Amino acid sequence: QVQLVESGGGLVQAGGSLRLSCAASGRTFSTYAMGWFRQAPGKEREFVATINGSGGGTYYADSVKGRFTISRDNAKNTVYLQMNSLKPEDTAVYYCAARRGVIHTLQTSYNYWGQGTQVTVSS
Repeated sequence: QVQLVESGGGLVQAGGSLRLSCAASGRTFSTYAMGWFRQAPGKEREFVATINGSGGGTYYADSVKGRFTISRDNAKNTVYLQMNSLKPEDTAVYYCAARRGVIHTLQTSYNYWGQGTQVTVSS
């Protein structure tokens, strides 16, 4: 069982930056691929970024590529999402998720989810 707790959300102006963190419980964190997803009001939850267990492999949605960076610190059981050049369309609740094995973009392949953290980008 893995428990995930996100933090770092907030209100920021367009063009600004935020760093989200997701702290995981358990002693096998490095065996899990981690993903970030987001859900904007009135929209379906969508994939943002994913990272493999070692941190050496990442993949991003086209909408955030070049602006967001996913990373992890396995010693701290934490995954991060650095968000730069934020846009109003990045406004959403951001969720982290965990799955055994390789990275994946489908949210249905993730077994564990955090409660989400709100990110609001004002224009």
